[in-house]
Amino acid sequence: MPKVFLHNFEHELQEKFVTAGGPGGQNVNKVASAVQLRWNVRASNAFDDEQKWMIRRALANRINDEGELVLFIQTHRSQVRNREEARERLVELLEKALVKPKRRVATKPSKGQKLRRLEGKAHRSEIKRNRKVDHD
Repeated sequence: MPKVFLHNFEHELQEKFVTAGGPGGQNVNKVASAVQLRWNVRASNAFDDEQKWMIRRALANRINDEGELVLFIQTHRSQVRNREEARERLVELLEKALVKPKRRVATKPSKGQKLRRLEGKAHRSEIKRNRKVDHD
């Protein structure tokens, strides 16, 4: 898996902190602990055109019409921890997106495999034929 280093494009990230729902008591209403992380894939200078294409293809359902990858994290009560998790998750997504799929090599069944398959079919056919009852 290719390594993605956040420091290569950290300056391109936009973070917005908003109040989160869930547990946290009164703290939830006062502190903006959830993080919305935005990164514009199209405008990024950290990756070449082929890598950007791979990212857009793999993460198409997470990229909006402006070409931004948007992550919304509110799993922790702490703003710092949510921010860390958003960045970690972004790196994980990019590393998975940049894996080149293995090229499939087309193979043919061997003569022996074809023969065994046909023999099996003939055997099954014989079994079924023997089940028939003659009504003569």
